[in-house]
Amino acid sequence: MTNLFIGIDVSMKDFKVQFMDDHGETVSKRKRFLNDQPGMDSLVELIMDIRQSKNTNRIVVGLESTSVYSWHLQMGLATDHRLSPYHCQVYSFNPKVVANFKKAYVDLPKDDWTDAWVIADRLRFGRLPESCQVDFRYLPLQRLTRFRYHLMQTITREKNYFLTNLFLKFNTLQQNEVFSNLFGATSEAVLNEFLSPDEVAARPLDELIDFLMEKGHQHFSNPKATAEALKNAARNAHRLKGNLMEPVNLILATSLETIRCLEKQVKTIDKAIAKELDHFKHTLGSVPGLGPVMCAGLIAEIGDIYRFNNDSALAKYAGLTWRGYQSGEFEADEAPLTKTGNSYLRYYFVQAANLVRQFEPEYRLFYNRKYRESKTHHHRRALVLTARKLVRMVDALLRSNQLYMPQGQRSDLA
Repeated sequence: MTNLFIGIDVSMKDFKVQFMDDHGETVSKRKRFLNDQPGMDSLVELIMDIRQSKNTNRIVVGLESTSVYSWHLQMGLATDHRLSPYHCQVYSFNPKVVANFKKAYVDLPKDDWTDAWVIADRLRFGRLPESCQVDFRYLPLQRLTRFRYHLMQTITREKNYFLTNLFLKFNTLQQNEVFSNLFGATSEAVLNEFLSPDEVAARPLDELIDFLMEKGHQHFSNPKATAEALKNAARNAHRLKGNLMEPVNLILATSLETIRCLEKQVKTIDKAIAKELDHFKHTLGSVPGLGPVMCAGLIAEIGDIYRFNNDSALAKYAGLTWRGYQSGEFEADEAPLTKTGNSYLRYYFVQAANLVRQFEPEYRLFYNRKYRESKTHHHRRALVLTARKLVRMVDALLRSNQLYMPQGQRSDLA
């Protein structure tokens, strides 16, 4: 069987293409196409001409994963009816894979044409991981879960920005941990209704207690102690100059509004994710702690579990593996996490592990043991190790399609 390897370097405006045969020889002049529908159609027509002249039986296309710029090209080539009879396979490479492969060559220039040639040669080299192939069944769910990831990251950044401005207005509110949740309704009411710590300090204790009980919906077990802590924090807080208080208050109010809006959007996306998840048969929801969002995030990024030979291959794809360091008689005590895999999948595995360890005794015990064993970054290390353990269980459930069973009632799940 003769193969046609096609390497494509994609940008927002155009994409550059190199064509290669089984022997690494160029089989057609390199071509540049506009990154639009007519450009893609022209590429398909050229591929068909080359296939006919070279009597090619199989077409393999490779692109770097460059944000959304290669999205339409991947979808178009993988689903084009003219290419499907020739076993057209489309691979999307992590840019690191291409960059590291390129290092094997000496003094190659850095330009788009060379990058396209290197991608084609990487295809010719073989040993292509199945996980690089595009599976369009999971794309709608993947777009939703990745957008939710984006929203959560945005909320985290906005909350951190809010806290920096809160320190300017009322630094001791956070230092003294007056409220368990600085983004809760009571804390928000204090920041919105009191212009400065001086106003809090001047409010009589009885009125402050009534205020906290009203805004906290009677949830305080000891409102007097909380009110006293709030007054004490207000007395000890740094004071801002008068001309700074107004803009800082405006920033805090606007930032809180932004956070509330983003959180509302997350709820809307969660409903859409749950609806889309209904199209996939799975048993991950039987695991204590795993709701629709976590299940969807894992399924969307994993795709067809049979792309992976085993749970180790899945863990490698997620970047939940550790790079050892050994030379001669020396072997490092600590091994860094590779983090070279799918960052979205790694995020959902870690978040899922944090939930499962709260509801499943086996994972809670495992997390606690790893927490005690860690010398530094206890929570982070224990959580990542718990996520790696979760990979085995998720892999087994997706392959068997059986309900999760707690430890002692199963023989093959981690």
